[in-house]
Amino acid sequence: MSHVPVLAEVVRSGFVESVHHGSLVALDADGGVAFAIGDVDSPVFPRSANKPMQAVGALRAGLDLDGELLALVAASHAGEPFHVEGVRRILAGAGLTEDALRTPPDLPLDQAAAAEALLRGDASPVTMNCSGKHAGMLAACVAAGWDTATYREPDHPLQVLIRQTLEELAGEKVAHTGVDGCGAPVLAISLAGLARAFRRLVSAEPGTYERRVADAMRAHPEYVDGTGRMDTRLMSGIPGLLAKGGAEGVYALALADGRAVAFKIADGAARARPAVAVAALRRLGAQAPVLEELLASCVVLGGGRPVGEIRAVGL
Repeated sequence: MSHVPVLAEVVRSGFVESVHHGSLVALDADGGVAFAIGDVDSPVFPRSANKPMQAVGALRAGLDLDGELLALVAASHAGEPFHVEGVRRILAGAGLTEDALRTPPDLPLDQAAAAEALLRGDASPVTMNCSGKHAGMLAACVAAGWDTATYREPDHPLQVLIRQTLEELAGEKVAHTGVDGCGAPVLAISLAGLARAFRRLVSAEPGTYERRVADAMRAHPEYVDGTGRMDTRLMSGIPGLLAKGGAEGVYALALADGRAVAFKIADGAARARPAVAVAALRRLGAQAPVLEELLASCVVLGGGRPVGEIRAVGL
């Protein structure tokens, strides 16, 4: 990865111990590039950062949800009790049960919920972090009269519509289709396209499908991620901010005025995301106590005390 710029470095006792390469793009409120680092035009898998756009596609198919349940459709939820209850509400509203989910069984991301599930010996499809998205996809299929058994297949009408929606919002064609960890299609676009899509969500007119997703996520951030988690903290701490992480070091966000950021840590490490996100937001002019609070998770410990930090580079 010598040709990929360093986005973050791990410093221990004044010594650079490790580095994380990556690429990042930031857009101005008018959609122009404010600054960029690395290759932001080649395709990447945004993974779960695509979920807000997938939720827009589900609405276009006929999904009729708003509020916390629509936020849950765009979520990588932590599997807390209110998340699981919300997924079950989405399914019940469509006349379905958990048996319709094609998510693989998994433990909750929330540590307390995971510990309880282990005690019960219960890793289930509904506690998998993508179950809200899958429940929304299933409900959209019921509304449109489409087959629910094959809803994950790339040529299913819902997945075709989601692909078209993502291409429209990103302003570019999908470069590759793969299989995400949850079994649904994952669509490759560039970081620039990902930032454009997030900008479109927050800049859309109130009442549009795009704005409904953005408003639901921002009004109910705890449903998008989980208690005390990064997406939740950022959207709770910066009014109007839309934020969504994805696996393998991807992150995307947009401020209320349309300024947007998308980046990927090349080695897939999540630990660099808080430092890079905070640095990018600050460079765009954002100021809020939550930014300093997030940096507390970037402290490097030695003997139980702070001896260094994970810090952004080049921002």
